[in-house]
Amino acid sequence: MLLDTHGRHITDLRLSVTDRCNFRCTYCLDPGVRFLPRQELLHLDEYVRIIAACMSRGVRTLRITGGEPTLYPELDELILEAGAMGLDDMAMTTNGWAVDGERARRWLDSGLRRLTFSLDTLREDRMKEITRSRTSVKQVLRSIEVAREAGFPRPKLNMVVMRDVNEDEVVDFAQLARDRDLDVRFIEFMPLGSARDWTSKDVHTARETRAAIESRWSLRPFDGDHAHSTSVNWTFADGADGKLGFIAPVSQPFCGACNRLRITAEGRIRPCLFSHDEWDLKPILRRGSSNVELERFLIDAAWNKQSGHAIGEETFEQPERSMSAIGG
Repeated sequence: MLLDTHGRHITDLRLSVTDRCNFRCTYCLDPGVRFLPRQELLHLDEYVRIIAACMSRGVRTLRITGGEPTLYPELDELILEAGAMGLDDMAMTTNGWAVDGERARRWLDSGLRRLTFSLDTLREDRMKEITRSRTSVKQVLRSIEVAREAGFPRPKLNMVVMRDVNEDEVVDFAQLARDRDLDVRFIEFMPLGSARDWTSKDVHTARETRAAIESRWSLRPFDGDHAHSTSVNWTFADGADGKLGFIAPVSQPFCGACNRLRITAEGRIRPCLFSHDEWDLKPILRRGSSNVELERFLIDAAWNKQSGHAIGEETFEQPERSMSAIGG
């Protein structure tokens, strides 16, 4: 098993397949950030080998991330190969800029089981301001419906809630969950932007978000969350469709039950989003090392997983890399 010094079992792999993104969200990527040269990223067979090695040491679930993973040219092949490995679950996070029905059905047939979409506003003018892209709210909402029509279960929709930016829309997103039977998750603003301008004053806490929604509808706790779940989930007390999740890494850290290991697109292991140390897999992969050596390297890296991120403490230091470079 992959274990850390705090007794946590690592069973979930977050694998980034690209640091590239066609959005330049204000809280993540400055316009001037340059992406890694393609030759520095891992190859398809290397991603597959990493997944297999992690599974041999107890990993049972996989989330494919980026950057924007749909920009990875061999994404379909990766999903097909990973889907044949016997994972308990395989999911992917996307900004929803382009999901067509044929491709979504192919992903589902290949073993992808869940899709999570990122959308931080329902206002078209604000969408342009936040993402600095040409993708519209309408396009993302259409991609969600396309995924559902292709056979995916109730999609998840992530909203990063930022004070004085979009916190006035949380009730609208809850209404969207009711109207379209979505699993909407509200995420506290984290210090992971390339501009490194995060302050605690920008955080609209999960408690505040839930209070705003409960001023409109009564909620009841969802009975079914796992101990390692990143979100605390609620349903509508009146029995309406949809589910709401509140992810509070800043105000209510959930590090104690974390079961995740992250690997960046160029093959660096990050035991925590906020790690300052990374372990480079690329030399292991490219010097002809055995699977035993690769697994031993993973075991050693997981063992060094820190106890928590320390956001809010005097000792906290934001990591050098942005979320796009780390992989969600």
